[in-house]
Amino acid sequence: MTDERATSFGAEAHNYEAGRPEYPFEAVAWMLETVPPRARRIADVGAGTGKLTRTLASAPDAEVVAIDPDPKMLHALRSAVPGVPAFVGTAERLPLPDDSVDAVVLGQAWHWVDATAASAEIGRVLRRGGVLGLIWNLRDDRVDWVRRLTEIMSQSSAERMLAAGDPVVAAPLGPLVQERWEWVRPITRETLHAMAASRSAVITASDDEKRRIRRDIDALLDERGVQGDETIDLPYVTRAFRAVRT
Repeated sequence: MTDERATSFGAEAHNYEAGRPEYPFEAVAWMLETVPPRARRIADVGAGTGKLTRTLASAPDAEVVAIDPDPKMLHALRSAVPGVPAFVGTAERLPLPDDSVDAVVLGQAWHWVDATAASAEIGRVLRRGGVLGLIWNLRDDRVDWVRRLTEIMSQSSAERMLAAGDPVVAAPLGPLVQERWEWVRPITRETLHAMAASRSAVITASDDEKRRIRRDIDALLDERGVQGDETIDLPYVTRAFRAVRT
């Protein structure tokens, strides 16, 4: 994770926690369904504030460890998901022993990594037959007002990568298989602003650009008739992928 935007999120950890959506349980379960139903050790890499970690930790017989390059994000995670061990690290350099986990998952994170180096490192820590799971929550830009929202904030690195094609993994991981889920998140003006503020392109933008983004989002919501604490349905597409260590 060499891109400075990948480690910019700690400055807005509170907005990340408030603004980012949870992951559909069905999608998380699908990523892990080939892992044997015994005591399962799972590493959540690029865990951030624990959006994916808390869903993983709720699974029966799951022992979860969280890893992120940003200590500020891990501080928020420890508050949000107490009891889950959390360590500084990256997908290319994991603080885990060889053959020590049954699954490695990354939520909103694979687009930041060196796929070849990360695949090799994840292959090192996965037990034979273990699973790599990748998942993204993506706003559904097929809806006109959502597409305009994306234009205001600019397309993210993840959105650009997935628009160009499926993610890539390398040896010793096998081929990726994928699924998708469509769902709707009711969101308030305040939460939408938090979501925008948590995006790396906004975090690293100038103050003038941040004010422009906030102003344009307000104008869009005014046009949609969203007032005060009212909510608007924000449609999402969750895309999940999994690969088995061969």
